[in-house]
Amino acid sequence: MPPETTASTSASDEDAVLAAVPRRLYIGGEWRDGGGGATFAVDDPSTGEPIAHVADATSGDALDALGAAHETFASWRNSAPRERGDILRRAYDMIVARTDALALLMTLEMGKALAESKAEVTYAANFLRWYSEEAVRIDGRYSANESGAGRVLTMKQPVGPCVFITPWNFPLAMGTRKIAPALAAGCTIVAKPARLTPLSILMLARILEQAGLPGGVLNVITATSSGSVMEPVICDPRTRKLSFTGSTEVGRSLMAQASEQVLRVSMELGGNAPFLVFGDADLDAALDGAMIAKMRNIGEACTAANRFYVAAGVANDFAQQLAARMSALKIGRGTEPDVDVGPLIDADQLDKVAELVEDAVSKGATVLTGGERVEGPGHFYKPTVLTEIPDDARLLREEIFGPVAPVKAFATEQEAIAAANDTELGLVAYLYTSDLQRAWRVTERLETGMVGLNQGMVSNAGAPFGGVKHSGVGREGGPEGIEEYVEIKYIAMNV
Repeated sequence: MPPETTASTSASDEDAVLAAVPRRLYIGGEWRDGGGGATFAVDDPSTGEPIAHVADATSGDALDALGAAHETFASWRNSAPRERGDILRRAYDMIVARTDALALLMTLEMGKALAESKAEVTYAANFLRWYSEEAVRIDGRYSANESGAGRVLTMKQPVGPCVFITPWNFPLAMGTRKIAPALAAGCTIVAKPARLTPLSILMLARILEQAGLPGGVLNVITATSSGSVMEPVICDPRTRKLSFTGSTEVGRSLMAQASEQVLRVSMELGGNAPFLVFGDADLDAALDGAMIAKMRNIGEACTAANRFYVAAGVANDFAQQLAARMSALKIGRGTEPDVDVGPLIDADQLDKVAELVEDAVSKGATVLTGGERVEGPGHFYKPTVLTEIPDDARLLREEIFGPVAPVKAFATEQEAIAAANDTELGLVAYLYTSDLQRAWRVTERLETGMVGLNQGMVSNAGAPFGGVKHSGVGREGGPEGIEEYVEIKYIAMNV
């Protein structure tokens, strides 16, 4: 759905928001320069111009951050659950109060429309609220031994210092989704945001500091070279947990590194979401859902609908109406009023999207709308709908991460399910049907960790987010999310 109307922001508004952002590393409760003294630029993707320079950490800085997390863990793990919950709740209130400023900051560094940034700030804050309530609900169990001669007790204890590597596409929410449950469980953290969008996490660290989080519990390092800076930390025996959100390729490499220390891992990796529309579906509702599932975050989301499979009887009508809606979207800088579609994150991502469309067209696909870059500064690509997609088109296999919707007809339910599951990835699928029996039948056969049934969005702070197959390991959000940050200790008791 298009974002609500917003007023254009002024240069002074932008300058004020940027001036409030810390630019240095946050280690052991202190803001400090990187050991090498270097900085790197953060660019506005709508102009390609730098908006800030932040500290470029070295591996030594990262190890210092881990040292602070390790040292602080001894006290933080024994802090009162209510104290941890109260800090998270205060941070939630502070983020809500600063929604407009945080949203503008996010739009400047990431590019999405301002209304979408405001929605992400709300989503991000909800993880702090949810886990402020979960901090006091970490429990164990007590039961009689099956022989009756003894008792079984279990307790849950924090896993230890955690290393978080977060992505650029949801720069605040992907931070709070990891940080909030870890803090609630009593873990300490070294967080490394994406080099393209580090500003939102730096502001989150400042807010948590102001909310009363003790120094050293959360440590934030920014760096241009994630691999060389983070590998020594991942391989250090003081680290006990690694959580990463990003590509499957990088996730595999990190899991290999984590295996050296047998780390607990959470991996939220790539997606290739199918969007199924059956002939009995409410077509208007399916189109509404398609716009949300495809165009949220400019299509730069692991949950974005990547492949549209539509029943043959309604496929043409669906594609034509989807193209009409996509062509009506306003493209521009996310700070401008009424903008629906901002820029892609950088030139590389723009090139990839264009290349995938060109590949499909060269193999026989038809462009109903879009299919080309937008001239001028910034990394803009027109919202695109394709039909007559050949089976060997790369965009049916690869994650598009952009505003491109390939629509392909199917004849039978079995064909639709087979096509949906024909991928190594399995994060989310979307399903539109008015037949209750079909809804359950298809949902059970879809090989994904999440299903949007007659709705185009699944993200929810109170629900377990995650995938199967090569889309990841573990779950984030909901009561399940905090289980990623605790170990179970069993005590055998003789009575």
